[in-house]
Amino acid sequence: MSSVLYYALPALGSYAVLSIFFLRRPRLLHTPRVPAFRPRLGAHRGGSGERLENTMEAMENAMAQRADLLELDCQLTRDGVVVVSHDENLSRQSGVNKDVGSLDFEELPLYKEELEVYFSPGHFARGSDRHMVRLEDVFQRFPRMPVSVEVKEENEKLIHKIASLVRHFDRNEITIWASEKSSVMKKCKAANPEMPLSFSRCRVIRLLLLYYLGLLPFVPIPERFLLCFLPTIINRTYFPFSCSGLNKLTAVVTKWLIMRKSLIQHLEQRGVQVVFWCLNEESDFEVAYSLGATGVMTDYPTALRRYLDNHRAAAPVS
Repeated sequence: MSSVLYYALPALGSYAVLSIFFLRRPRLLHTPRVPAFRPRLGAHRGGSGERLENTMEAMENAMAQRADLLELDCQLTRDGVVVVSHDENLSRQSGVNKDVGSLDFEELPLYKEELEVYFSPGHFARGSDRHMVRLEDVFQRFPRMPVSVEVKEENEKLIHKIASLVRHFDRNEITIWASEKSSVMKKCKAANPEMPLSFSRCRVIRLLLLYYLGLLPFVPIPERFLLCFLPTIINRTYFPFSCSGLNKLTAVVTKWLIMRKSLIQHLEQRGVQVVFWCLNEESDFEVAYSLGATGVMTDYPTALRRYLDNHRAAAPVS
């Protein structure tokens, strides 16, 4: 036993030293990718706290606040039109208990006059524009605006139509594939491998496992974006479970696992941009940027723009 320890302990010690060394200096092993854009201010569902979610009015408002990224979800209508909609079923958004896929584009109902802001419970957004929009309309209206397109289900027709639209509008470098499901992300990558990928849920777990095992500095990372929730919003503005006790436990565990400055700095140095969602309070903006994140996804682009402008004004001149 003592002879095993005699060799094992120095080997483990050397491995730990090398891992920490390359964690802090990843460019010695990996050439960092130069990003096509840096999303400091991301508008969640187009900025769903200030105007009705995913409407053109919401996106115009986000643009007025100099947003760097629009976060959108897409669904496919019965007649094959890619529309911007968070939900497949229209009950919450429009009060109509029908799926987007069961209707033609021209049959889609208007949004309700007001919608509750999901990450700000008890707060409601209103707007004069209540129309659902086509993804094609978004690309035409904002040709060089980066967009994160989330696909929730394994709908190959939807995925291929999104990929085709991105190619048609020459947006390969500024349109992000996003999905929580690894199976969906594989299909997205196959449909258009030129579009940057974000981490799926399973890939985030793998990332954390590699980090805590000390293997992350030695492993290639194909993703370019980590779009991740900020653990401190759990049980406050984000309630993933119906049980408050489970939410509290999740908040503690994920805070310990994810909120690691060394991890975020390592990813950033390797060209993986970290964007935390969905933050609607200044204290959360502060936490995210202090960890070294590239940007923040928010329902309130005006509030985040005010924070960023004030933060820059307060920063010392070098």
